[in-house]
Amino acid sequence: MARCHFVMPSPIGALTLRWENDALTAVLFGVVPDDSPHDDAPLLEARRQLDAYFAGTRARFDLPLAPRGTPFQLRVWRALRAIPYGETTSYGALARKIGDTGPRAVGAANGRNPIPVIVPCHRVIGADGSLTGFGGGLPTKRWLLDHEAHPSKQSPAPPLRGLRGSGGVEARAQRVRRNPRRGELERGSAPLGLRAPRRPA
Repeated sequence: MARCHFVMPSPIGALTLRWENDALTAVLFGVVPDDSPHDDAPLLEARRQLDAYFAGTRARFDLPLAPRGTPFQLRVWRALRAIPYGETTSYGALARKIGDTGPRAVGAANGRNPIPVIVPCHRVIGADGSLTGFGGGLPTKRWLLDHEAHPSKQSPAPPLRGLRGSGGVEARAQRVRRNPRRGELERGSAPLGLRAPRRPA
């Protein structure tokens, strides 16, 4: 099947997964309308790994990914996958890592990430340790960071009001003071690189 989608429950609310040409192309917050067939068969492994992540037993994802973006965005998203589980980095540090001196451009690409959670844009925070915008809302971003800091502890679900019906788009910038914390969990398989989506035959 060339394209399909599936809506799965999670501690942070419903997630809409999109699959195309043997790769995951999007993870969207909420139940998002989609004209492709609703089919869980191609997405079983993605669901299994996400369930394990939310249960605190998986630190890395091993899935074929095909996000659509510019070459610069793909570089940023690839760098996001290298941020270790339970750790955070700043927009400036991420910009320096990919050889770009513009934190704003990196922040914009981070906000366009179409596969949040799996491509962990939530691990990027302000240089002063503050949280900034996140497509799923700042309570969800805080929940994900706290969950990774303490994977064996079941955190209360974040408030789900106001979640937009799409993921990968930064919310209007807000700043909430917090102290970044690090968690420890045995690393899983190494992250795969991102690849360009294949065109239908």
